Amino acid sequence: MESLNRMATELVDEAIDFAEELTIDVHALEGDAAVLDFGVEVPGAVEAGLVLAEIQTAGLSTVQSTMAEVAGAPLTHVELSTDHPALALLCSAKGGWELSTDDFEGLGSGPARALVAEEDIYQRVGYREDADFAVLAVESDRLPDEAVAAQVAERTGVPETGVFLPTFATASVTGSVVAAARAAELACFRLSELGFDPVNVLSANARAPVAPVAGDEASAMARTTDALAYGAQVHLTVDEPFDRFDEVASIAGAEYGEPLAGVFADVDWAFGDLPVELFAPAQVTVDVVGGDTHVVGDTHEAVLAESFGL
Repeated sequence: MESLNRMATELVDEAIDFAEELTIDVHALEGDAAVLDFGVEVPGAVEAGLVLAEIQTAGLSTVQSTMAEVAGAPLTHVELSTDHPALALLCSAKGGWELSTDDFEGLGSGPARALVAEEDIYQRVGYREDADFAVLAVESDRLPDEAVAAQVAERTGVPETGVFLPTFATASVTGSVVAAARAAELACFRLSELGFDPVNVLSANARAPVAPVAGDEASAMARTTDALAYGAQVHLTVDEPFDRFDEVASIAGAEYGEPLAGVFADVDWAFGDLPVELFAPAQVTVDVVGGDTHVVGDTHEAVLAESFGL
């Protein structure tokens, strides 16, 4: 298998070739790093979000949209499947790189994280890589500048000419689509945090509703988290039993049962102070190969209807 960053770069190149069709803009920075605007100064789009979710997973997942109802209302949903959950979802797609300069704040996800490999998940999976390219998807309401590109290049050991920064705001069509694609990632990460070896997750399939675009970043964060905590359904196939499967769904959280905007406001939107149990899918089925099948949690359409304004 090629490196995650190499595979993601091929997808980025394809997105650049079809930028007009995807309604994205491409900007070259002073050091020739490329910033792809997937939903900051442009409104974003469903197809752009699907492509970006595939880029974030380095091409190791299939991502598509479908239609389903929430509280009687037809809404777009995102389906994601992968047979490489540890690599695609945890070593690549997971958001784990906090970007900060004098003029910029953002959260990075995607395979460039594997070039740094400082997060605990890389030790658990036993993975890191070297590559000539770095693809870091950036969640921010501003486009990255030269200082951000230089920071990414320095930490990854990649020249700025090989740095690609697809960027989107949470409060964009793309942001809502990308968030919905994170359901399987949340389930796998939650299992890992509970002590389950992520390498023992053999496949992951998930579906979640695409939240209506909110008017600001904070509200969008709450609403897209609601979409996962109350509307996401995940199916995992694993090859080892575990005595904590019942804690992998959002129902394990004490705050379960109300739109999360109020919960976020209670901690003054300091997401690091939030209980980790909030960041989990609504319902999870875990099939143990040769063993039992566990079904945990349930969707909660009444809360989604309140959160989405249905």
